[in-house]
Amino acid sequence: MIVWVNGTFGAGKTSACHELVELLPGSLLYDPELTGQGLRRVLPPDRMAPVSDFQDLPSWRRLVPEVAAALLSEVPGPLVVPMTLLREDYRDEIFGALAARGLAVHHFVLDPAETILQERIAAREECPGDPESSARVRAWCREHLPQYRLARRWLARDAQLVDTGELTPLQTAERLAELIKDGTARCPIVQSADTTGDTVAAAVLLFDGQGRVLLVDPVYKPAWEFPGGVVERGEAPTDAAQREVAEELGLRLETASLRLLAVDWEPRTGPRRGGLRLVYDGGRLDAAALAALRLPPEELRGWRLVTLGEAAALLPPGRLRRLKAALDAREQGELRYLEAGLPAAAGAVTGS
Repeated sequence: MIVWVNGTFGAGKTSACHELVELLPGSLLYDPELTGQGLRRVLPPDRMAPVSDFQDLPSWRRLVPEVAAALLSEVPGPLVVPMTLLREDYRDEIFGALAARGLAVHHFVLDPAETILQERIAAREECPGDPESSARVRAWCREHLPQYRLARRWLARDAQLVDTGELTPLQTAERLAELIKDGTARCPIVQSADTTGDTVAAAVLLFDGQGRVLLVDPVYKPAWEFPGGVVERGEAPTDAAQREVAEELGLRLETASLRLLAVDWEPRTGPRRGGLRLVYDGGRLDAAALAALRLPPEELRGWRLVTLGEAAALLPPGRLRRLKAALDAREQGELRYLEAGLPAAAGAVTGS
């Protein structure tokens, strides 16, 4: 189990977490800043020069779940993680990787009033004996307060906010321990039965009267997706397409309304599984059907109708290539075989 204690700088995360590990038998404190510091020492200067925050390093976001899982193989747990995480797509990426490893995450945000935060930041002395360095740290903390105010909008619906304005670190830890026990802050985890082998997945493209395609925003992925999902063992891909659309959108599609547009072989990239991706044309949805869409909040954050140009800002490159090919196949009335989103004759590329 992971206890992720979030909040802006000055909220008291580290102090509370040190108290919390004393209250939770078998627990261990893991500060992902150590992973970031290690990357700063290892990566070449020209790679680090443009990076002001190690969270922007893909390697950091990949290593944090790996290190967490490795640590939990050594100790009973839980693993207590004091870490500011204000970008929702980074949260999706890290928590999604933890979910893939079957690790439950309890997500808290320490949320004192901003006046109290300002007082705590003013009193910080990060570098004893070095007032100039401490002043720079305090200025850096203040600069991040607006970012926290913006992030609080999604944090309020994703995590358990805890007002610590009147609490000592020990009292905060005791409150967190109570919430962990009753499961209030546990994030919904979507697990896959097999996290190692390649998969077959079925996606459905749905359109409005203007020809825009419907995309969905998964809770535990950093990018948007097509409605659909993995084909279960013994299940026909067309059945999987119908099932996934019903589960994700509350929409019932008839088999006759589905037409296969593209079959794409997606290469494995890092921990991300590859396999065959089937793309179906699900037809056009009228205004009444769109208004009736119902999304499971534990899996999908929202949906959006987009043009191909708008999709380019939401989909990773491989998925965007797949969409372009499928739309072209739909227009031409053809079926396309792709590898990494490109016609197979053009040669496969890596990355998605």
